[in-house]
Amino acid sequence: MGSPIGAARRREQWPLPEAATRVLLATAEENVLPAVAAVARSAGLSVFAAPGLLDLSDERDGVGVEVFFDRLSRALTGAEAEAVRVATDPANEYTALTLGLLTAPTLAQELARRGVTAEVGVLAEAELWSAYQPIVALADRAVVAHEALLRGDSDGRTVDGGDLFFVADSAGWLTRLDRVGRECAIAGAAGWLGSADLFVNTRPTSVLHPDADLASTVEALEAAGLEPGQLVLEVGERAAVADRGHLLAVLESYRERGWRVALDEVAAGWSSRSLLDVVRPDVVKLGRALVSALPDDGARAVVRTVTEHAHRLGAVVVAEGVETEQVAAEVAALGADLAQGWLFGRPAAPAGAVEPAGLSPVPIP
Repeated sequence: MGSPIGAARRREQWPLPEAATRVLLATAEENVLPAVAAVARSAGLSVFAAPGLLDLSDERDGVGVEVFFDRLSRALTGAEAEAVRVATDPANEYTALTLGLLTAPTLAQELARRGVTAEVGVLAEAELWSAYQPIVALADRAVVAHEALLRGDSDGRTVDGGDLFFVADSAGWLTRLDRVGRECAIAGAAGWLGSADLFVNTRPTSVLHPDADLASTVEALEAAGLEPGQLVLEVGERAAVADRGHLLAVLESYRERGWRVALDEVAAGWSSRSLLDVVRPDVVKLGRALVSALPDDGARAVVRTVTEHAHRLGAVVVAEGVETEQVAAEVAALGADLAQGWLFGRPAAPAGAVEPAGLSPVPIP
C-alpha cells in the first residue's frame, strides 16, 4: 500500500520480480521462441517446447533464471520482447495458469522490472512529490495557476518526472504512476493554492476504466478542499495524436467530473490545428520550442494563427518557456493570455515544505 491520500510526499511499493525457478513464455510469434530457447539452454535451464509456448526450469535455485533474463535482454529486439508474455513460477492448475498468462507482463516489461533494460530502482526507491511552477496573467502578472511537476527523491538525488515516467512505461506501471502523480499534485497543493487553478500532466492512455481509475483523483480533490473546476489536466499533443477515439472518451470522463482540459506542446503543423478542433480544449499551451523561436517571423505567424484559432474555440492561451521580458512582450502582443517560465518562477516545493538538502528540482524539458 502507498501513503494515504493527503500526504504531500509518498513512497510506493512496486511489484518487483523475485527469484524464480520456473518460467513460462507464450507468444503467437513462434519464430521468436527458438532464439529464446537457445538463450535458456545456454543459461543451463531445462527447456520444454510446445507450439507457442516454452516451459523453462532451473535446478540452481533461480541463478540460471537470472542469467537467462540478463542474456535475453541482449538477444531480442524490443519488438520481439513486446510480443512475448512471461509468467514466473506459475500455478499448476489449468484455469489459474491460463489466467496468469493472460494477465502476465510482456517480456519487455519483465526485463525492465528486473532492472535489465531500465533503472527500475530509481522508481522503486523514490519518495514522490510535486514541485509547482506559477502561471501568470500577462496583463498584470498576477499568479492565476500553478503547474504540478512530479519529482522523486532517490538515492540522494532528485529525479524529474520524465525519467520516472520512462521507467514506469518500460515496466508496465504507467497507469499507476499517472494516478499517483495526480494524487501527489493535488495533495501537495492543499492549504496554499487558494482559488488558483492546478495544472497536472496526465496520459489518457493510462485511464482504462474511468470510474475506477479516476475515483482516487476525485477523493484527493475532496480531501484537499479544492473545487473540481480548479483542476486542469494537461494532455500532450504527441500523446493525443496516438489514439483519438480513446482520447475523446477519456476527456469526456474528465469533463463529466467538472475538470478542464489543456492541450499541451501545441506547435506548428496540421496536427495541432486538427487537434484543436477535435479536442476543443479549455486551455491551449504553446510549446517551448515554438515560443523560444520568437521573434522569428515564421514563429510569430504560427503563434498568431494558433492563438486566434484557440480564442475562436473559447480557449485560454498559455505561452510556455517564457524566460525574458522580450519574449513576454512578444507573446502578449500576439494574443496569449497567460505565460509560464523561468521569468515568473522556477518549479519549487510549496512554501513551508522541506526539500532535500543540496537538491533543487529542475523543470521537465
